[in-house]
Amino acid sequence: MNDIRFDEKVAIVTGAGGGLGRAYALDLAKRGARVVVNDLGGSGHGEGASSSAADSVVEEIRTAGGDAVANYNSVEDGAQIVQTAIDNYGRIDIVINNAGILRDSSFAKMQDKDWEMIHRIHVYGAYKVTKAAWPYMLEQGFGRIIFTTSAAGIYGNFGQANYSAAKSALIGLGRTLAVEGGRKNIQSNIIAPIAGSRLTETIWPEEVLNATSPEFVVPLVIKLCAEENKENGSLFEVGAGWFSKIRYQRTRGLALGTESPITAEQIADQWATVIDFTDADTAESIVDTFKAVSKCVGIDLLAAKK
Repeated sequence: MNDIRFDEKVAIVTGAGGGLGRAYALDLAKRGARVVVNDLGGSGHGEGASSSAADSVVEEIRTAGGDAVANYNSVEDGAQIVQTAIDNYGRIDIVINNAGILRDSSFAKMQDKDWEMIHRIHVYGAYKVTKAAWPYMLEQGFGRIIFTTSAAGIYGNFGQANYSAAKSALIGLGRTLAVEGGRKNIQSNIIAPIAGSRLTETIWPEEVLNATSPEFVVPLVIKLCAEENKENGSLFEVGAGWFSKIRYQRTRGLALGTESPITAEQIADQWATVIDFTDADTAESIVDTFKAVSKCVGIDLLAAKK
């Protein structure tokens, strides 16, 4: 196949001062994109600020012959990040929502400020950047958006109730924007990367950090941002050279009808049927839910109108 290029395209990468964000920015620039390198320059816990991280990546890109500008705003100031793209390049084609922090704690010990900070950066920040870019993408009939969830957001993880909840929210946001933007050629996909970063370098040994280098995540993101990409509204786990798409399944379920009252005891007595994944259905969208319920009750809920 032809090389994937981004000539004349403009990309915003948040949290691009290091780790995954830096790797995305460098590869996009190498492929011809003009890149807004956003990084507040704070710590992995969301404290402090510095321009040096973003400046360093911009210098790397320019030294290699690419085109990039730095932005030092928090992702909570998403409109200013997008304005940097518009002021310098006049358009925005790609948004990679990568910025993130950790404030881990067991739920019993979690403080409100740690819950709020995680949601402000991961959810509100991704919303603000994407919301500001959305009108430009609608007008030009093109956009590629990447949201970053994690295994903790998909499956849950001890000590990360705040992070898991925020990352799970991004799956819902990403899938909804795929539905709303698909007809305008605005594609939204979600990745759950397994990658070494400043957030993991203190807990993972060197051999694990090497195997989970950000460079092993970049190829998937580049593919999903390509103009030729057709994937939309999908969720992927990726890392260490492994690329996997996740889908939801539902059991055939237990249909007891609506003609008479149903008791909890009836459900308990037939629980094995409720949780039996033999001949399970794939659930791809909310439409599939309505179809499944319609089949059970004998009413086409999708066609029903008052």
